[in-house]
Amino acid sequence: MIRQIVLDTETTGLSADNGDRIIELGCVELLGRKLTGNDLHLYLNPERDSHEDALRVHGISNEFLRDKPKFADCAQDILRYLQGAELIIHNASFDVGFLDKELELVGLAPLATHVSGIVDTLAMAKEMFPGKRNSLDALCDRLEVDNSGRTLHGALLDAQLLADVYINMTRGQEALLILDDLPTGEGGVKAAVVDLSRLALPVIAANDQELAEHEALLAQIDKSSAGKTIWRTLSDAPKAMP
Repeated sequence: MIRQIVLDTETTGLSADNGDRIIELGCVELLGRKLTGNDLHLYLNPERDSHEDALRVHGISNEFLRDKPKFADCAQDILRYLQGAELIIHNASFDVGFLDKELELVGLAPLATHVSGIVDTLAMAKEMFPGKRNSLDALCDRLEVDNSGRTLHGALLDAQLLADVYINMTRGQEALLILDDLPTGEGGVKAAVVDLSRLALPVIAANDQELAEHEALLAQIDKSSAGKTIWRTLSDAPKAMP
């Protein structure tokens, strides 16, 4: 069963290369796409003050962090928790960049060497919803995930919300989980045999309003992709002679 960790950080600012540090780490665990409750939540002393803009985002005061452990004190525990898991992160390059810098400062290998892979939900969302806002709040609204308790950014809360968003974004994968209990065939591939002979699939044509909405969506995608909409490209392609 795949072990996934949904991860988020809060930081003193936007640039790890310019000395900004992690102040909060929030992780929630998924096994078989279900929350286990085996979460990891740490506040960390960054040994520097947060920028004013960052303070307005996360609201975690410099004074609150003074007596918290430093990343170096927690690094091994963090890596043990993350070891071998697939990480799910929104805008992964940001969080991974900060974690890699923190690991570098304590003489440890980059994050990717400790985990099985990293999934960027922002990249996923841009593919699924081109031309739309794909912030965590926007995705919560679009996918009907309740984020009413999110007045400020917080690493654990954001990781919990992102877990719900990810599960909704990948809802179709649930059908694949039933294959885990099936016998393995040639080449190690598991397959299900489904009798489709009795299925009568109705064909429902789009009405005028739906066609108009579809055309409007294609126009929006045209605009955001500089006229490279795959749907139109395929529709305009010359048909092969019989």
